[in-house]
Amino acid sequence: MINIPSALTAFSLKTFSLNQITTVRPLDEVSMYNKTVLSNGIRVISEEISHVRSVSMGVWVKCGSRDEHNAINGIAHFIEHMIFKGTKNRSAFDIAFQIDSVGGIMNAFTGKELTAFYVKIPDYHLSMAIDLLGDILRNSLFDPAEIEKEQSVVLQEIHMVEETPDEYIHDFFEKTFWGGHPLGLPILGTIETVANFERKTIIDFFTKKYRGENVVLTAAGNLKHDNLVALVCSAFGSLEREFVKKESTKAGVCSKVAVVEKDMEQEHIIIGAGAPSSTSHLRYPALLMNIILGGSASSRLFQEIREKRGLAYSIRSYHAPYRNEGMLGVYTGTSDEKARDVIILILKELDRLKNDLVTEKELCSARELIKGHMLLSLESTDNRMTRLARNEIFFGRDIPMEEVVANIEDVSREDIKTLAGDVFRPDILSLAALGKVPEKDITSGLRGYRV
Repeated sequence: MINIPSALTAFSLKTFSLNQITTVRPLDEVSMYNKTVLSNGIRVISEEISHVRSVSMGVWVKCGSRDEHNAINGIAHFIEHMIFKGTKNRSAFDIAFQIDSVGGIMNAFTGKELTAFYVKIPDYHLSMAIDLLGDILRNSLFDPAEIEKEQSVVLQEIHMVEETPDEYIHDFFEKTFWGGHPLGLPILGTIETVANFERKTIIDFFTKKYRGENVVLTAAGNLKHDNLVALVCSAFGSLEREFVKKESTKAGVCSKVAVVEKDMEQEHIIIGAGAPSSTSHLRYPALLMNIILGGSASSRLFQEIREKRGLAYSIRSYHAPYRNEGMLGVYTGTSDEKARDVIILILKELDRLKNDLVTEKELCSARELIKGHMLLSLESTDNRMTRLARNEIFFGRDIPMEEVVANIEDVSREDIKTLAGDVFRPDILSLAALGKVPEKDITSGLRGYRV
């Protein structure tokens, strides 16, 4: 078990007022975790790492494709693009040049539930980076000419995904799996929706979502929290506070099969089922079960299907957790003639998890893999910054590594078997396939599973 001194993780919830700001202060000077809530609702969270010379910083907006509906699908991702296309103070070139000229990195991403804008810069350029982030998030112009150009760019991005089978199969599976729920919408949107975005619709969505109470700013690296807060107040203080929270409807899952017959050299297949959410106490058994099933090179699926039988180059499992629900999927790319055999072998491995206890060796190895990855990730300010954000957004608090490790250690072989029995039920198992093999042949590979 990893020995993490309690002094490194403990902090006090004692607060004090600083220009209408509330701060969570560390219990002692060893702990560098600090949290401040600005008067407009923005949460500023930092971790001081004095031995590095960089700062990684992200602005996280609790908004993604889950917040859309069919007519505006892709708008969250489109806004992410438009944020970089010019403000009242900077052109698109100025934004790019300012980061490049200091050797920094700036990027963004949109997911199902979050949009993030992040930078990594030398510590002595922190003030510039915060001013830049504040400018693009408060003063973006959404110029009509830039909107038209970016529509063309995003449409090309959508075409690229559609022409990349191992990427497109995930969008196709999620549409199949989540049905009409917003989780089933593609993050990029569709050709039809993106081509028809209007400036008013874009600004309306942006104005509703990009508000203080819906924003978390995290930073990790060589910084001082009070200085960070002062800079954020200056750059983001005018951002409006009030955010009207709309509860996300929970997505239901049921058994489905969907096949797109297409003349391709490989068959791309995903088999998946409902799984624990981001905040469920069962996320720890799910994490370990995924590693054992297909989440590593020593996993059952990788060893059985690729190493032992040579039936597929690519075979892996993954856990995609969301606020209220989750999905555990198995993806493979294999030849047409081997597709049915691979499906049968995948289902056999799911049966093994349901019917038999994993070995103690498998469980110990999975624990050590996860703990090792966590410890290695702590050497990156990027990963530390991201960890701060996800803990705040999904749990509203810092989760010490010591607590995470203890929860991983507590997972038993029986816990994994019980979870597998709940997850891999025939009535909630779905399959999506893309390739030459007809649907009847794909379905026949599912044996006794009622899908």
